[in-house]
Amino acid sequence: MSSTSPSEQGLKILRQQRDQLQQQYRDFKNMQLSLDITRGKPSSMQLDLANGLLSLPGDQYLLNGTDTRNYGGLDGLPPMKALFAEILEISVDNIIVGGNSSLNMMYDTLARGCQFGVPDGTEPWHRIETRKFICPSPGYDRHFKVTEHLGFELLTVDITDDGPDMDQVETLVSSDHDIKGIWCVPKYSNPTGSCYSNDTVKRLAEMPAASDFRILWDNAYAEHHLSDDRPELANIMEHCVAAGNANRVIEFASTSKISHPGSGVACLAASDINIADIKTHISVQTIGPDKVNQIRHLQLFKNLQGLRTHMRKHAALVKPKFDLVDEILERELGDLGIATWTKPKGGYFISLDAPDGTAKKIIELAADAGVKLTGAGAPFPYGKDPRDRNIRIAPTFPIVEEVGQATQVLTTCIKLAASA
Repeated sequence: MSSTSPSEQGLKILRQQRDQLQQQYRDFKNMQLSLDITRGKPSSMQLDLANGLLSLPGDQYLLNGTDTRNYGGLDGLPPMKALFAEILEISVDNIIVGGNSSLNMMYDTLARGCQFGVPDGTEPWHRIETRKFICPSPGYDRHFKVTEHLGFELLTVDITDDGPDMDQVETLVSSDHDIKGIWCVPKYSNPTGSCYSNDTVKRLAEMPAASDFRILWDNAYAEHHLSDDRPELANIMEHCVAAGNANRVIEFASTSKISHPGSGVACLAASDINIADIKTHISVQTIGPDKVNQIRHLQLFKNLQGLRTHMRKHAALVKPKFDLVDEILERELGDLGIATWTKPKGGYFISLDAPDGTAKKIIELAADAGVKLTGAGAPFPYGKDPRDRNIRIAPTFPIVEEVGQATQVLTTCIKLAASA
């Protein structure tokens, strides 16, 4: 997204319209709206697509003689591992299937590093008082909260259309070996919708860094396309192996926004050495994941093609909402030079930049008019947007009509804030 400094002509138009904008805003307030586009949640209609899970597996809970109701299966059912292996393009042997939350698996991964260290490391991370983690921003607030909670200093780098600004990343990691990792959402990043370029993936794999540096590769939206125009993502594991850094990356994925978020299936993928190390710890932590949940997902989707057919049904519900947001933003703001926004090909978010210094005011105005947005600064480390301009739009949860109403309110608030 480019600069959002208002043009003189745009400001002139807005100031001429200010009385009209204020009346429009009062009209919205009088409607007593109650709309929420704060978080990227599937709608009820999307959740209904997977309601077949609620009657599965019935009495079909055996898998090749394994009773999925019982203990065991530390790293998951082989067919569930195989499904995730296809999604992530990695060997089945390098997959561990967990519970319903990939965020939980990310937290555990970092907590283990803090408590015990990681392969290639010299000491547990908790002994490094100045441990740091790189946070491409705007990014996923829950990622940042995990590393903040575990005592890391958060380092902000910009995210571009091709992924993290690699000049910034390489400068940081080459000079500071207390930096222990980087958060990455490589396809349809939250909230910008960025897809990492081949060059970005290659540079992440090859760059000089601490021996125990880890890329947390959260491939949450690997199958969440809005159309058949699907960007290709380079295989980070293959690049890391080729660069002699096989242990550098740990990948994550889940069915959270494919089936039911509260009862989905998550996994991680990593090198042979990392997998062996992780199993050492989780064998103490658990006697095995929920295999009944895994088998019912396998029965619903059957294979990767079945899952992708299911995801086309999601796209049919979600794409009209994204299209409507873009249509309204373009119509109301396109000629004014007061905002830029992303046009993602998948994922769950649209990232909008308003004029510097206005995001908090815009979000307050919208809230007063009955539209809840993610808090200003949330997509940045420590909740602080240095330019106070970024607004995350999450259009998936409300019905289409409500998405349109919320976007209309938002554009009026942007105009009022820009014209002040």
